[in-house]
Amino acid sequence: MLTTSKSVVLAGATGYIGRAVAAELVRQDYRVIALARQAVEIDGCEVREVEITDEDSLASALCDMQNYAVISCIASRSGEPEDAWRVDYEANRNLLSVATQADASHFVLLSAICVQKPELAFQHTKLKFEKALIESGVSYSIVRPTAFFKSLSGQVDRVLAGKPFIVFGNGRRTACKPISEGDLARYLVDCLKDPDLENRILPIGGPGPAMTPHEQGMLLFELAGRKPRFRHVSPGIFSVVSAILAPFAAFSTKIAAKAELARIGRYYATESMLTWDAEREQYDADATPETGSDTLRDHYAKMLESGAAGQELGEHKIF
Repeated sequence: MLTTSKSVVLAGATGYIGRAVAAELVRQDYRVIALARQAVEIDGCEVREVEITDEDSLASALCDMQNYAVISCIASRSGEPEDAWRVDYEANRNLLSVATQADASHFVLLSAICVQKPELAFQHTKLKFEKALIESGVSYSIVRPTAFFKSLSGQVDRVLAGKPFIVFGNGRRTACKPISEGDLARYLVDCLKDPDLENRILPIGGPGPAMTPHEQGMLLFELAGRKPRFRHVSPGIFSVVSAILAPFAAFSTKIAAKAELARIGRYYATESMLTWDAEREQYDADATPETGSDTLRDHYAKMLESGAAGQELGEHKIF
């Protein structure tokens, strides 16, 4: 049953998408209880300090809450196996357990479209929690977005500095329908009240058409008024790194983590972020749903004019 409550517990409220979801909930007059590891200010929200990987801490923080909805935007920062298990599965499982005991009305999960073809540790942990949520009996919406604008913003400074735009292979092997944080936030909030989005797995992209990395680079050069220059890197480099590290991974968690990061790199260099048609064994841009109105063109234009504030990639800059 979709929520009639105006109280929403938001996990991951300090993250890239979580901040946008908090703002959208406030805009729509929800009471927002934002969960955070430390005291922070989030406009219009009641922030509660909690260690979400500790179920007792979480239960204590929400002990006065009943009949609320949940939106979870938490995700592993690195994708490394230990971090993915602790965050993508265990933390979400704790949240679901506490929410179930409090008769939560609806649980909205921010997942990822890449779990359609799971090869990596973080994908398997996301799928494991998706399964737990579906089987829990709680009303749910599982949202699997395509690439965020942020993940396609790492080369703006390179282009402005006169450097080539880096693509893997010919830059045309993969594609996505980029989605802004604002459009995704609105879609996640819509899941609280739209019956058509209830008890479903929901792949979603921004307004089309799908774009390849080469097309993204061409767009950026056009907007920056620069002559297109590309540097082509073989995605096989990630396989080489992974093969070199593999014999040592069993003896060092740090090396194992680096090997997993190499596998992640190859995945994103060779797989599209679109709906996967398992029967035809290919990605299908036309079958990838769209939402919102924000375009990558507008996003790049804004970055070129006002800078990258709020779009910093941190650990994920390579992608």
